[in-house]
Amino acid sequence: MTTASTLLIAAGLFLGGGAYSFRKQGLPTGVVVLLAGAAALCLVAGVLRLEVWQ
Repeated sequence: MTTASTLLIAAGLFLGGGAYSFRKQGLPTGVVVLLAGAAALCLVAGVLRLEVWQ
């Protein structure tokens, strides 16, 4: 597991937690969708950078 993949996965989890929190607070759907999309992209990028796939 490289540093880049660790940081991307951590950022994805952080953004995912923010999306969940914003949804619970009742913020606009656009903000929640934007955060959720960014979280998904970070998680996918982090998982794809794992050395398991090579």
